[in-house]
Amino acid sequence: MLDIKLIREDPERVKKAILERDLSAEVADVDGALEFDAQRRAILVKVEELKHERNKASETIVALKKDGGDTTAITDKMREISDRIKAMDLEVREIDDRLREVMLDIPNIPDASVPVGPDEESNIEVRRFGEPPTFTFKPKPHWDIGEPLGILDFERGAKIAAARFTLLKGAGALLERALINLMLDMHTREHGYTEVFPPILANEASFTGTGQLPKFKEDMYSCNDGLLLVPTAEVPVTNIHRDEILSGDDLTIKYVAYTPCFRREAGSYGKDVRGIIRQHQFNKVEMVKFAHPDVSFEELESLTANAEEVLKRLEIHYRVVALSTGDLGFSAAKCYDLEVWLPGANEFKEISSCSCFTDFQARRANIRFKPKGGGKPQFVHTLNGSGLAIGRTMAAVLENYQLDDGRVVVPKALQPYMNGMTLIE
Repeated sequence: MLDIKLIREDPERVKKAILERDLSAEVADVDGALEFDAQRRAILVKVEELKHERNKASETIVALKKDGGDTTAITDKMREISDRIKAMDLEVREIDDRLREVMLDIPNIPDASVPVGPDEESNIEVRRFGEPPTFTFKPKPHWDIGEPLGILDFERGAKIAAARFTLLKGAGALLERALINLMLDMHTREHGYTEVFPPILANEASFTGTGQLPKFKEDMYSCNDGLLLVPTAEVPVTNIHRDEILSGDDLTIKYVAYTPCFRREAGSYGKDVRGIIRQHQFNKVEMVKFAHPDVSFEELESLTANAEEVLKRLEIHYRVVALSTGDLGFSAAKCYDLEVWLPGANEFKEISSCSCFTDFQARRANIRFKPKGGGKPQFVHTLNGSGLAIGRTMAAVLENYQLDDGRVVVPKALQPYMNGMTLIE
């Protein structure tokens, strides 16, 4: 959520940022926020005037009582003023609720370093690692590798649940677990993150805090008791410190979590329908940071580097892309996508998004810190990034390490996590 002071002082900047995200977007929410804010401030001015008048009346009553005078009229007036103040306080609360509803629908302002453009075609490649593998045969997509090996069972996954659910078997299940353990060990032992295992169900306040609600409810799986299945560990982990004031001495706080994730993938019909790229249930390792505002973009660079290290360790070709304003997520101020090379598809596929949200999520979730030198608590800056999406990493391993006879070489970094297995056959 943006600071209302920013909208009040520079509404055209906010409108421009919204249009840079989406040329067809409505900017009426900005005007609506300004209108509610003006109403609220006008009422508060009147309330202060009435309180001042009530205080004067109270002083008059004291003086009259001291002199033995009649206080009936002034007491009635004081009661009337108090009733008007109560009514206006109620009106302010109602306006506050309506203002918050409008503010929750306004996206974050992209950082000045974000490329301006309408869609992913305006994204800018920042760097690459490695080279695509060469084959003496036409490389297969991962579904044509995993099914003959007996490690990916799409038919039984759909039978158990529905389309876009997959049953992993044998070495496939072991590979999934090995990837999770490799990532958790790397991020905790080498990158300084604290591992947590959060609930995979969260309440609406948690989803609102990170920006998934109210806009993206159609993408969520919900339960009858008001809880929702998390689409990413970003939701529960960011909300660890909701409504808290942290110590500035503790920043930057870094968490990493493995969770199953659940997404309806509303609006994605026809996209990546085969394989394990776009599933309704998938596993992911997520990194979350709570940083001082002065260093949050530096922390974004290190967060991205931490995610990259997984692919470097697996020796898989990838590139880093800076997202344009039109491709940027609702809550993000800046984002890098890691895109891994899939030889079977002959294309790069996003495997991690690393984002800095500035104080956008912290305002929604009320996460603040006490500055080291003292002073009024400030909102922290939050960041997160996949480190990595497990299913997509598995697909990348199968496609990049496939052999002409259908077997798959196990990357050296994963062999200790797979009981020394060197080949999946």
